[in-house]
Amino acid sequence: MHILVTGGAGYIGSICVEQLLDAGHTVTVFDNLTEGHRAAIDPRAELIVGDLQKDGEIVCAMKSAQPDAVMHFAANALVGESMENPSKYFRNNVTGGIHLLDAMVACGVKRFVFSSTCATFGPPERVPIDETLPQRPINPYGESKFIFEKILRWYDEIHGLKFVALRYFNAAGASGRYGEDHRIETHLIPNVLKVALGQRDNVQIFGTDYETPDGTCIRDYIHILDLAAAHMLALGAEASAFYNLGTGGGTSVREIIATCEKVTGKKITVVEKPRRPGDPARLIAASEKIHRELGWTPQFQSIEKIIASAWAWHVANPGGYGD
Repeated sequence: MHILVTGGAGYIGSICVEQLLDAGHTVTVFDNLTEGHRAAIDPRAELIVGDLQKDGEIVCAMKSAQPDAVMHFAANALVGESMENPSKYFRNNVTGGIHLLDAMVACGVKRFVFSSTCATFGPPERVPIDETLPQRPINPYGESKFIFEKILRWYDEIHGLKFVALRYFNAAGASGRYGEDHRIETHLIPNVLKVALGQRDNVQIFGTDYETPDGTCIRDYIHILDLAAAHMLALGAEASAFYNLGTGGGTSVREIIATCEKVTGKKITVVEKPRRPGDPARLIAASEKIHRELGWTPQFQSIEKIIASAWAWHVANPGGYGD
């Protein structure tokens, strides 16, 4: 298939592009390069630099590429920033997404895979989190993704646009060639590894008094290659659907730090801070639905292997992509 990948220069998008190409697909990347990196784009892919908020640019790109399907990763994704600048998140994640869908309708493209998030659920009533739980986002980032999920349902009903929305939890790890290099890094594992690399003095733990075995938050970490595999399976889905993606297991903040120390052989200095508002004690996914319907099973259940892949990439690329 020929796949148009929006946000293909970002962390998750770039590795999905690599895996699509390795599987024999043709890929066109559409990215404005404000968050992504030109060096993160597999040279086998074509790059079109453009902005989803400028609807004419995505229409031209869609007409030029004539893809069989679209994978949509382009979004702003910083929870804290969304609380300070909600307009940015609704303009980019919702309005930009509508421009993309309209371009698909105009060009007759009927298959869509959406990079969604567990942030659409907000603090869950129970864990693990399955697809039947109510979605009550507590920040504009989660709300923007939830709004777009609802828009997708109407584009399916009215325009016959078939979609799969994948709600993932904590993406982590790297492929051999591509890894995690955010311009503003908020994710735990890369920030811990920056301490091991000597690029940060310490890592902060926000909250040590949660009702968990060691008092720190527990999260479900999923290897980036398992995420890419789920996206490729989604291309073959027969019906529109929403799926949660995770390993079904959880790792605490302290356990992540201890595992990073083991993998890197470096001592990680920790600074303990008070809880952050809105941080649930546990976020763990139930992924039985996508396993049952699409046959997806994560291959990387070991948090040590996930961190080892990230560490190998950071050691090989201590300055990230260098832009």
